Amino acid sequence: MAIYHCSIKIISRGKGKSTAAYRSGKKLTNEYDGVTHDYTRKSGISHTEILLPAHAPPEFSDRSTLWNAVEKIEKAKNSQLARELVVALPVELKSDEWIEMLRDFISENCVSKGMCADFSIHDTDGHNPHAHILLTMRPLDENGKWQAKTQKEYLCKRGDEERGFTAAEFNAAQTDGWEKQYQYKVGKKKIYMTPSEAEAQDLERVSKNPKSTRFGRQNPICAKWNSKEQILTFRKAWEEEVNKSLEQKHIDARIDCRSFADRGIDEQPTIHEGVTARVMEKCGFVSDRCELNRQIRKDNILLRQLKALVKSLTDVVENAVSIIAEKIEKYRERAIFSLRNSQPAEKMKANIDDFKATVADISPEDMPAVQEERSNFRDTMKSLWTKIQQQYGYRSNYDLLKAAKDEIDMELGEYQPHIRKSIRKDLEQKRQQADEQQSRRNRRDEWER
Repeated sequence: MAIYHCSIKIISRGKGKSTAAYRSGKKLTNEYDGVTHDYTRKSGISHTEILLPAHAPPEFSDRSTLWNAVEKIEKAKNSQLARELVVALPVELKSDEWIEMLRDFISENCVSKGMCADFSIHDTDGHNPHAHILLTMRPLDENGKWQAKTQKEYLCKRGDEERGFTAAEFNAAQTDGWEKQYQYKVGKKKIYMTPSEAEAQDLERVSKNPKSTRFGRQNPICAKWNSKEQILTFRKAWEEEVNKSLEQKHIDARIDCRSFADRGIDEQPTIHEGVTARVMEKCGFVSDRCELNRQIRKDNILLRQLKALVKSLTDVVENAVSIIAEKIEKYRERAIFSLRNSQPAEKMKANIDDFKATVADISPEDMPAVQEERSNFRDTMKSLWTKIQQQYGYRSNYDLLKAAKDEIDMELGEYQPHIRKSIRKDLEQKRQQADEQQSRRNRRDEWER
């Protein structure tokens, strides 16, 4: 069945120099360090493709040229080279449908925003088809040249006001009286001030570097690409793209990018196991991740069983209440009819005996059924609780199961005493009415004698 997976991470220099070659299964030479990475023997790669924005250089359609250009423009040893999206492909679709779906998703959400995209489809055994999408981190200008990720921002001063300007902005701000700040020696200290202030005090400048912000001003395009909102947009867009493709093929399966908590599901989600954990399991070892997922699945099964038990017990209690209420109402009608027709004491006593028989008839059929269900539930709950505490002890699911138990106790605690109290109250009222009626008849007989 189709599953949702869309993970996003950053590929940095030192960790991702062979990423493009590995993902595509090609032989690439990294001109930054001269190392050649050959993954042509890697199997399971069914398709690779590069998608470019309209203003990108045509030579970027070559994988080696594209990523060596990225390596060349990035200077720092820990530079961020690419952003990678890993998405799960629905097994219900065919290979050509995967390619069409990926092209639509990348074109609409990545290339249209100015990113260069390099995607590869991996399908080793048909059970875990997925795609790796590598995106450039730096935008291109209209001439196909890489733009700066950040710009130097100088902290300039005018009077008592301080404001940050880029180099281009400062050229225009100079006419309004803004000045850069430099370090000047004041006694034994070094203090930032403008040249006009230092000239008035006849101070000596000790540094040629103007005062600036620590990280500079980020390119607004890069800031948008790196934002949390963009990550959420990617995840939601992938959900919509897959569901649209499934709907076009008249397939009922759907995926959802929301978490269990956002969807109102009380169950504990499983975690990502990864290829290393699967290999360990195949070799006969026990992986912590796989073991944790097995434990989570067992806990979720227990939770579903308890929820089903809650529902069945609630239905039994509700049905018993309605049956008892219906029989008591029938007796009331008979008792009222008897009083209106002034039946003799023997007939009234027969009605009282009939009421007792009715109550006795209710108790064996309905009340023990509820009592038996409650007893069975407590035995089942006790065994389940012992099993959970001994084998699992999962805190998050324990809270959920405890809440289910409290809910059942509350339902039974409310209904069953109410049933018994209702029967006792009605029986007492009928007895009082019968005693009063018999007393009136006795007084009338004495008066007549």
